[in-house]
Amino acid sequence: MAYSLTLGTISFLLAVIWGRPLINLLKHLKLGKRIRIEQPSTHQVKTGTPTMGGLMILIPILVITGVLNIANLLGFNLIGQSILVPIGVMITFGTLGAVDDLMGIKVIPSGLLGRYKLLWQGVFSLATALFLHYVLELRSIAIPGIQEKIDIGLLYIPVAMFIIVGTSNAVNLTDGLDGLAGSIAAVAFTAYGVIAFLQGQIWLVAFVFTVVGALLAFLWYNAHPAELFMGDVGSLAVGATLAVVALMTGQWLLLPVVGFVFMAEAISVILQVAYFKMTGGKRLFKMSPLHNHFELLGWSETHITQRFWLIGILSAMLGIALALI
Repeated sequence: MAYSLTLGTISFLLAVIWGRPLINLLKHLKLGKRIRIEQPSTHQVKTGTPTMGGLMILIPILVITGVLNIANLLGFNLIGQSILVPIGVMITFGTLGAVDDLMGIKVIPSGLLGRYKLLWQGVFSLATALFLHYVLELRSIAIPGIQEKIDIGLLYIPVAMFIIVGTSNAVNLTDGLDGLAGSIAAVAFTAYGVIAFLQGQIWLVAFVFTVVGALLAFLWYNAHPAELFMGDVGSLAVGATLAVVALMTGQWLLLPVVGFVFMAEAISVILQVAYFKMTGGKRLFKMSPLHNHFELLGWSETHITQRFWLIGILSAMLGIALALI
């Protein structure tokens, strides 16, 4: 754990140092956020704020993990090769997010068409699920209160795909307020870091806390009023990586608990769309995702972020408790 926490600190320092040049570069390239007209009016002042800030998170993680894997190949045994799985997911989903961000800035505000984004998410998640199942031989579900894990065989593959795609999009939907997605993600990763530590997966613990350090550094610049936004390059990658970490611990059934805020945000969108179609145009919420509903109720941006963050901490605590049963 000392090694993992040290890696998290190094990751934080590298990301904070890298953050300011990145912000200046994004401003120079005019990669600023476009705010859609249908979003709450309070968001209009954020127009032009640099986006693609997820690069601030991803690059230090990739550098640190890459260096440690090279050291591992040289015989120093600093990090396990299985960590290449979440790293691969982070790269592929981050690349997809970067394409979406660039299209949203340079081409059309909506970015990459949803069906194409979902298609590529499906391809990446399928490749990941197959690797987890056939190479790492993960195929079971851990249920709180039951001592032995239950082998679900080939059913693991579609379940893993659904978890990866769902979590990736849930984090993406949550990324709408300053500090919201980053703070909830940091708490969720910390919870799974504790679970992995209790299981003795030391290499996974090291990776998880490297991610936590980078997320905390991002929040340094993303705190209200934000100097940069995560963008899809960050949110899609962070969400998919969180899902893979959950799958690697075997405690993926607890992901809706640990990531309760992410789940609530995603479900609010599903319910809003379904209710709108069923009632011929009526709305269940004032606006979805859920954080926009509370904004229109009059809650301030900082109040929503802090209260959701508190819920995220409590959910993470409950998730760890259930993993111990």
